[in-house]
Amino acid sequence: MAMHQFKAESKKLLDLMINSIYTNREIFLRELISNASDACDKLYFKSLTDTSINVKKEDLHIHIAADKENRTLTISDNGIGMTKDELEKNLGTIARSGSQDFKASNQNENIDIIGQFGVGFYSAFMVASKVTVVSRAEGSEEAWQWSSSGVEGYTLTEAEKPEVGTEITLVLKEDTETDKYSEYLDEYTISGLVKKYSDYIRYPITMYREKSRQKPKPEDAGDDYKPEYETYTELETLNSMVPIWKRDKKDVKPEEYNEFYKSKFMDYSDPLRVITSRTEGTATYTALLFVPGQTPYDYYTKEYEKGLALYASGVMIMEKCADLLPDYFSFIKGVVDSEDLSLNISRETLQKDGQVKLIRNSLEKKIKNELHAMLVNDREKYETFWKAFGRQIKFGVYGDYGMHKDLLSDLLMFYSAKEQKLITLDEYIEKMPEGQKAIYFAAGDEAARLGKLPNAQLVLSKGYDLLLCSEDVDEFCLQIMHDYKEKEFKNINSGDLGLETEEEKKAAEETATENKDLFEEIKKALNGKIKDVKVNPTLQDHPVSLSSEGGISMEMEKILRKMPAGGEGMESTKVLELNPNHAVFGALKAAHEAGDTDKINKYAELLYDQALLIEGLPLEDPVAYAQLVCDLMK
Repeated sequence: MAMHQFKAESKKLLDLMINSIYTNREIFLRELISNASDACDKLYFKSLTDTSINVKKEDLHIHIAADKENRTLTISDNGIGMTKDELEKNLGTIARSGSQDFKASNQNENIDIIGQFGVGFYSAFMVASKVTVVSRAEGSEEAWQWSSSGVEGYTLTEAEKPEVGTEITLVLKEDTETDKYSEYLDEYTISGLVKKYSDYIRYPITMYREKSRQKPKPEDAGDDYKPEYETYTELETLNSMVPIWKRDKKDVKPEEYNEFYKSKFMDYSDPLRVITSRTEGTATYTALLFVPGQTPYDYYTKEYEKGLALYASGVMIMEKCADLLPDYFSFIKGVVDSEDLSLNISRETLQKDGQVKLIRNSLEKKIKNELHAMLVNDREKYETFWKAFGRQIKFGVYGDYGMHKDLLSDLLMFYSAKEQKLITLDEYIEKMPEGQKAIYFAAGDEAARLGKLPNAQLVLSKGYDLLLCSEDVDEFCLQIMHDYKEKEFKNINSGDLGLETEEEKKAAEETATENKDLFEEIKKALNGKIKDVKVNPTLQDHPVSLSSEGGISMEMEKILRKMPAGGEGMESTKVLELNPNHAVFGALKAAHEAGDTDKINKYAELLYDQALLIEGLPLEDPVAYAQLVCDLMK
């Protein structure tokens, strides 16, 4: 009998299972029941379009059998079954991940690996020393047996199975002082676990349970007769079979929603918010949605698949229906069940189905309202949400040429320089001093540095707040919005902020006129690196700064240059701003009056490089800059 080797990433996960790093071992039963339920779903769904399959929904079931003597627990179903190839593909590798995904997640703590990948079938090895799977696929006359005792590998052999379906038998590990694996053979434990994790499964989960009853009293029994009892077994259905999304919200405990979410969507932490929605009329559906409490490991990658599980009258027709969610709410997990969808709907017709569009529009409004309610009523939870998915909301504002900005703008949060915490745009406006006309922001890659920029100090000195925007999408988001509640967004490095007094303006104009020739020399020395030289009397203690003109700011230039394609030639139009009240400006004037062109050239290069450093932009020639500093020190 040939031994097959597990794929590398499966071997790693299996090793973790066997060594029981996950304390919540009891979920192995949930995982195996969920797989059995999926198999029943698939067979019933296939029967709707394949007339050769004669199966009724009420015929499908999942059965659990415990054998205490032989220490075996068996979970069987009469679902779609697996072929030999499917057994090898589904049980010999982690179908949901590539080795690179596993490697990336493996850098986190062990619990994260399990939570992120979903323990699935491999969870059986947390409690079993050996796992045997016998399966016969629908439409096939042959059955196959998959068997494994751990990481050394697995065997695949032909088997006998009279009916279509899958039977998984676990040989439980021996008990130790600390680990009592025998408890999973106890019918009360099993019944409790089914109620806890799998009560919503839509197929009966059955088990023979031992019961006791009083024997009939014999006709000739005397007054001193003592009742006698006998034990018997009875097939019992352990689950209610009412999908959790069909139950009234007031009848469902929060922990039931949490367990359903964790089991269905393979997360190890509770959701931040549960959203229920039932509508009738133009869009008739029932929805149970969840806002996750953390960012999935692959969320901001192209591998992430958005979508809600779509059911038609209780039968799953699509595991991830992307058409039900806009991209900016792609983090939402959940289930939508509609009676208005045809059961044989295909992916192609789904895209054109008007009912799906109506449901999507209704869900979009519901999700938005629920997120805003969380912001208003549970700030701490909302900030947790924002740290995980705020970036996606900003992309939503920026995407589609700002089409969704009105829907999403009151969900936005940015870091306040004044308050040193996250605030909304409404909170910024609410605390604006009288006379402030704009919402000021600074964009860059580090909030602490942004607050020290020359113009940041100016804005704060006026008593105005400043939004410190340290994500690459921030400036694009604010630029496409242009304003919020008639207050224009102003980048502090986009030229004229309008914060000078009339006296400062007049003095600056005079200084610029007086030093026209000096400014021309500086422009010439910098040889096209800047468009203009200006006087900025509001720079306070700083000798120099850079501002930009036009649609591309300096921060945008940095971001665009990092992009794989399209960033070349996308440069900001830079303006060198000089502080007329600083001693450095006096040194420039003195060099000009002395006709020392070489010194002006050096000063110009040095000041330009200093301005680049202040803005967090790279120096074109760091060696030349270091040499200039040394020359001046001499």
